[in-house]
Amino acid sequence: MVTKTAKKEADVKKKIQKEESRPGTARPSEGDAVSKELTKGGEEISIIKLVDNLVESAFHSRASDIHIDPAEKQISVRFRIDGVLHDFYTFPKEIQSEVISRVKVLSGLRTDEHQAAQDGRFRLTFSGVNVDVRVSVAPTYYGENTVMRLLADQAESYTLETLGFQGRDLDVVKRNITKPYGMLLATGPTGSGKTTTLYTILKMLNTKEVSIITIEDPVEYAIGGIEQIQVNTRTGLTFASGLRSILRQDPNIVMVGEIRDEEAAGIAVNAALTGHLLLSTLHTNDAATTLPRLLDMGIEPFLIASTVNIAIGQRLVRKICDGCKTKKDITADELKSLATVLPVKVLDDYRTFYYGAGCAQCDHSGYKGRIGIHEVMEIDDEVRLALMKGADASEIKKIAIKNGMTTMVEDGFRKAIEGVTTIEEILRVIHD
Repeated sequence: MVTKTAKKEADVKKKIQKEESRPGTARPSEGDAVSKELTKGGEEISIIKLVDNLVESAFHSRASDIHIDPAEKQISVRFRIDGVLHDFYTFPKEIQSEVISRVKVLSGLRTDEHQAAQDGRFRLTFSGVNVDVRVSVAPTYYGENTVMRLLADQAESYTLETLGFQGRDLDVVKRNITKPYGMLLATGPTGSGKTTTLYTILKMLNTKEVSIITIEDPVEYAIGGIEQIQVNTRTGLTFASGLRSILRQDPNIVMVGEIRDEEAAGIAVNAALTGHLLLSTLHTNDAATTLPRLLDMGIEPFLIASTVNIAIGQRLVRKICDGCKTKKDITADELKSLATVLPVKVLDDYRTFYYGAGCAQCDHSGYKGRIGIHEVMEIDDEVRLALMKGADASEIKKIAIKNGMTTMVEDGFRKAIEGVTTIEEILRVIHD
């Protein structure tokens, strides 16, 4: 087997392939630092500068993730911008091991381990903003791949309004986070902004009068005045064991990054019953499915009914770029097509919508930034009674809608009418 040193010596003697990017996707300028580094001769290439410049390029491109994917003859580097992956660079295969090793060194991972998945993190600073980079390395058929998630300080500036909560949803959330005990659950698939919603609520609740402790996997943002604990399965620190320890430290508010199993669910419910406000996330498709999901985890119906205050279902949609926002009137055929996926009462008489024509500000995508679409289900007496009678998710959803809940589809449609996003984006994200 070729040693790391021998491999590096062989690599630097080979010419670095010039960066190229697939047409039709977001792409860097020809003069950017990564492209310049890639055009240098073999011995002049600096892997340290290349990796640093790659993260900085992703930061300035508003990317949330960097994917370094090895193939047979090259390495594809893609950025996830506003939830969509774009090809950005192509690295030569010859520098694959050096790039991965540099990321491992930054993250404090083992550089001699190539057959096991590893997770780590590091921090860089660009334009005065601290950027925490969460790293995941995993072995694949063509060598190790790397995914880096960028978590910037600016996330602390979010409010419920900037996250997309409005009207009744905003009122319900604000009213329920002031309750001294009970559970507040954010639900949705991976990457739907659940943790950001909980962090925003924690920031609102963070005062000197209360003790807030979190247990997370991983800790995504550091918040002053809050005790944050990182899950570590190697030492036996799981969500369940960590939650037990937290409750012995007399907190007022507890955040559990995710309720994954029956043990964690049981402890979380008991915490909410004994005078704690508990925030957590669940992987469910919508707010109404939250209650049956807890039943599946072995929680008794009466315990769920007496502890859960609200369940928030959410997704993230791309926002129309303000620089190229354009009005459009939908045709009769388009309206007919929409009627098959949107309730008639939602469509009403709305015919004018908006789209992004594409400009330099948004790399001609028509979108810039993302915002949440939500449904906030408040657990009222009627929902509790239905749960105790064994109602399924569809029955619970009907009751919640009757009592005023706005569905994600309706919230998304409202934002499309206001020109915040497009109909196409709502339909892309929500699969009813």
